[in-house]
Amino acid sequence: MALVAGAVAFSGTGAATLNGDELATISAASRSLGGLWELARHIDGHFLPYYLFMHFWVKAGTAELWLRLPSAVAIGVAAWFLADLGRRLHSVRAGVIGAALLAILPSVSYYGAFARSYAFAAAAVVFSFWALHRAVERPSPRRWVAYGVAVALVCCTHLFAVLALPAHLALARRGLLVRMAVALGIGGLPVVVLGLIGFGERHAISWIPQRGPEVWLKFPKMAAGSTGAGVLLFAVALAGAVVLWKSTARRDRVRERGHRSAGPDQVRGDGDGSAGPGQAWGDRDGSAGREPVAGDGGRWAVAGVGWLVLPPLLLLAVSQLVTPAYVDRYLFVTAPALALLAGVAAAGVPRFPVPAGIALVLVGGLLAVSDHVTVREENGRFENIPWALRVVRAEPGDAVVYGQSQLRAGFDYYADAAMPDDVLKTGDVPDADGFGYPERSEVAAALKGRERVWVVWRGTKQAGLQGDSVPRVAQVRQAGFEPVSVKHSADLPGLTVALFERKPDRKPGRKPTRTSVRK
Repeated sequence: MALVAGAVAFSGTGAATLNGDELATISAASRSLGGLWELARHIDGHFLPYYLFMHFWVKAGTAELWLRLPSAVAIGVAAWFLADLGRRLHSVRAGVIGAALLAILPSVSYYGAFARSYAFAAAAVVFSFWALHRAVERPSPRRWVAYGVAVALVCCTHLFAVLALPAHLALARRGLLVRMAVALGIGGLPVVVLGLIGFGERHAISWIPQRGPEVWLKFPKMAAGSTGAGVLLFAVALAGAVVLWKSTARRDRVRERGHRSAGPDQVRGDGDGSAGPGQAWGDRDGSAGREPVAGDGGRWAVAGVGWLVLPPLLLLAVSQLVTPAYVDRYLFVTAPALALLAGVAAAGVPRFPVPAGIALVLVGGLLAVSDHVTVREENGRFENIPWALRVVRAEPGDAVVYGQSQLRAGFDYYADAAMPDDVLKTGDVPDADGFGYPERSEVAAALKGRERVWVVWRGTKQAGLQGDSVPRVAQVRQAGFEPVSVKHSADLPGLTVALFERKPDRKPGRKPTRTSVRK
């Protein structure tokens, strides 16, 4: 299932072009180590571990597929650990069904073919729950070290991935609390550093609007990448938590009866891949373990639900108390929990667990078909630069002005023909403290002698033409130009491409040729 999940995720690239975030990854990773450190001091400091990895990865190239391959591999790793975690918690069937459900999620196809760290974060969170299970089932210094390493990986992959870690506390109990606290404390040190950096750079996410509790209604879609599949799996996942809780109580009763009539060495599994009474929470690899603790599965049911619901709750709290930060991609770490609990529910169906699992995977996949298609379209990452390049039909002497300086990185990446003159750019090296480029401040002077100028900005037509959110558009107008053609890509926020021509009254001796805007 790990290979299948990784392959499905990798197929998510489809025809989708790189968006601004992925181009920022190229910009950051292509800098020297010193330049990368300087960038991290001003923006995206919490992405520094990922940028360091990509710094070495891009030495082999920056093609779309190559850039996105690490994320697909991370999804494969997440699926492997998820399948084994499901086996440990309930049965082999639960693990396999959970991994299959993970693979069919459109969100997995999106972030598994996305050159950012979100797939890494999801894999690290799954690994942390898997490592915690091993440490709790049979405590040893080696296993607690592995758990601490897993926590550190979560902290290094994305700042908000740590919002899944409080769910681990459901497994805390007397006798393990100190060791668990030490592992969490040491493993969590990176988040202290990266959190302070992120707080100092919170201006970088100032574009995120403030949201209220009503946003939780959209959470199933955010986690799954599909409204239909998300709502279905969320409901089934809650049922899975109940199944996990009840199966523990049943196993506890069976274990008590078995211990009255037989010694521990005589208690064994039921032979179908699911846990037997004496195996409920022990190693299923044949090694001897500690005697299972009654109620462990109930604790894991709470932990699983916490993994699913705590990140959106805590992220909204951060948004309200610190700075607006509620964005769906920050919650992708909950997708494996959604799949795992749903897999447990299907595996817990009496007498027909396999048909139930197959039906759930098929129905979930069918409900998500349209979303899978959207993810794989050219505009699947909602910033279609090749489309914008097709709209721009440059003539000799045309100029281009970018509403956001960093947009030119995408045009430089995809342009395969002559572009209009970039009249504002004064250097080919990105700014040391960001992803923009050095530009001239006097737009009117830069456009002197030009009759046509193409203006490209991120966002809607109205954002540039009616508001003041794109200052470059207003500056082009003040320089004596008016829009004659404005086009916007299909989805929001998207890209807008506008052709401006010099106003007739700024063309001595020439009659007006156009009086309206073509859209």
